[in-house]
Amino acid sequence: MTNVKISSFNVNSVKARLPQLLAWLKNSQPDIVLLQELKCIEADFPFEALFDAGYNAAVYGQKTYNGVAIISKFKIEDVVKGLPNYEDEQARYIEAIVSLKNSVMRVASIYVPNGGGDEEKFLYKLDFFDALKTHLAELHEYDEIQIFGGDFNVAVEEIDCFDPKSADGQILFHPLERQKFRSLLNLGFIDSYRAANPNHQAFSWWDYRGNSWQHNKGFRIDYLLTSPLAADKILEATIEDRGVRDQEKASDHCPVCLTLAT
Repeated sequence: MTNVKISSFNVNSVKARLPQLLAWLKNSQPDIVLLQELKCIEADFPFEALFDAGYNAAVYGQKTYNGVAIISKFKIEDVVKGLPNYEDEQARYIEAIVSLKNSVMRVASIYVPNGGGDEEKFLYKLDFFDALKTHLAELHEYDEIQIFGGDFNVAVEEIDCFDPKSADGQILFHPLERQKFRSLLNLGFIDSYRAANPNHQAFSWWDYRGNSWQHNKGFRIDYLLTSPLAADKILEATIEDRGVRDQEKASDHCPVCLTLAT
């Protein structure tokens, strides 16, 4: 039996954070990584540097904003760029099949809209959640190992927010956002971190403002959702904040990780 480590990491510009990303890859040694917020087109993605680090890559990029990728030590096949049957000019979803030594795994990197700023952006976020639910409902019928990870831009439970009272009704902790996220879980997918750590408070994002990292004023908004077949194989689910979020010029997110016995 071989263990496989899957991670999700919003890098907040893959070009600006490449040294930090490469250092983390060397230290953490994930087998598959779901990246978000690349902030570059595919032609500018650092394929060579990541190949030298041992990773293949599938990329759905966009100039300046958004962008998602899957990097893997294993072969990446059947790549889908963009949510099927959903018109979206923004690069927020990429899906692929990863061929492991003894099995295959379907993975997707997802960057849910933040939804802040005005009503139109908030409604876009809710619509994206609906389209994501429709697609995941179809995939859930497949009898396969599935990992859907990314920055979902919502803290679903009070334990996932440093101050749920003040955050209630705000972006990242709005009741409608939380309801939309729960609808994904209600399909039968499992929040791997919470399943493995039912009572532990840990965060994956801290605002750059207000010394949020220093005072641990964070939110858990990055997830690795698993299909039931994958959930049965979970060995460990962790959030790797130390040595990542505390580095100079760090992303405002840190990696969330999952180890499966495959």
